[in-house]
Amino acid sequence: MSELTFEQKQDHYHKIRRSNYLASLRLEGFETQPADADKPLPTREAVLAKYRNTPR
Repeated sequence: MSELTFEQKQDHYHKIRRSNYLASLRLEGFETQPADADKPLPTREAVLAKYRNTPR
């Protein structure tokens, strides 16, 4: 069996992390879809811009 490359290990880690995050959302009662795992997350800047422009 060949050893995994660093990039393969990183890719696997990111997939598992995303899967675990979606599972925790489901446990908390949020509606999630299987396709949510494939959607890219927003950037930090996009999230900050969204909430900075939201009136209180």
